[in-house]
Amino acid sequence: MNTQEILSKLVSFDTVSARSNLPLIDWVEAYLKSHGLAPFKVFDETGEKANLFVTIGPQDQAGYILSGHTDVVPVDGQDWTQDPFTLTERDGKLFGRGACDMKGFLACCLAKVPEMVKAPLKKPLHIAFSHDEEVGCIGVRALLQELKDKGVPAEACFVGEPTDMQVVLAHKSKASYRVEFTGLSCHSSLAPHGVNAVHYAARFVTKIEEMARALADGPRDDLFDLPFSTAHTGVLRGGTALNIVPDHCELMFEFRVLPRESLAACVEEIKRYAMEELLPEMRQTHPEANIEFIPYSEIPGLDTAEDAPVTSLAKRLAGRNDIAKVAYGTEGGLFQTMLGVPTVVVGPGSIEQAHKPDEFVRISELEKCGRFLDQLIETAC
Repeated sequence: MNTQEILSKLVSFDTVSARSNLPLIDWVEAYLKSHGLAPFKVFDETGEKANLFVTIGPQDQAGYILSGHTDVVPVDGQDWTQDPFTLTERDGKLFGRGACDMKGFLACCLAKVPEMVKAPLKKPLHIAFSHDEEVGCIGVRALLQELKDKGVPAEACFVGEPTDMQVVLAHKSKASYRVEFTGLSCHSSLAPHGVNAVHYAARFVTKIEEMARALADGPRDDLFDLPFSTAHTGVLRGGTALNIVPDHCELMFEFRVLPRESLAACVEEIKRYAMEELLPEMRQTHPEANIEFIPYSEIPGLDTAEDAPVTSLAKRLAGRNDIAKVAYGTEGGLFQTMLGVPTVVVGPGSIEQAHKPDEFVRISELEKCGRFLDQLIETAC
């Protein structure tokens, strides 16, 4: 099967994060076994999702990891001009959910498996496919722990998120939380007798906005697409009727912080504001008032040096010297922090197409990725 045929098959599996990815993983497992390989799976706690890992070449040498996620974002509410789970070719582009982010990279890797198997590899090539990246890089953590326990050596990792085959050295760390405010309800004509959860949540949001302005005035790294750290509130829900003081409100916020800045310090500052300034006020009226922080996701940043061997290697394989840093998160930071593997992000397609209706990857981008992998196979021999 060529890259486009494999991509067509991968896109046909509806692997939206809320659903099981096992049909896709089982198909990939069978494909790899048909080439004489021995992949293994690492399941989540439910048994409904799995990561997959396979080694091609010598088992006892440090090699190269090709990493990608199998899950995709939902298509609900998006205006697609064709079935999002049927790969469609038009004007040199391949349309389908996940074609860009990031099944195109997975297809490129799988299409090269026969060549990898035939090559006289002196260093192994590892393929690592994960689940639930789109909801906080959740699934890959169990796989990385398994690799750490097994002592699998690795010289470098290439995470194939869509970068137009540009080498990305770094991305921001991210922490996101859901916060629940519990106040005291009463009739709006007696508002001072209650504890308005929406009002306190609004003050919290204002504090997030103040922190966002301070971060924008803080340290910068101009290699990033957005060169400073950010804070953002994305969801705010509360209240049932105008004449009722709301006793409940919830919100969701996030920080995205430059790799060398302190994510923990940002989280600590907003928690301290909530627990030391807002909550005591709330409890003056209602002792059982509460503010609860529920972690949603946390992704460590990626920070690879411009002169690191993996950077030089990736630039040579990609055939380009420019580099970049990005605001969005990837599994790269986890490979770097959990396994200690030098990591860069480089893959086919543009992040501008990710998560959108009529998502596509250009055939020319898949061809570039194929050449990158050809060079990697040669390097491993």
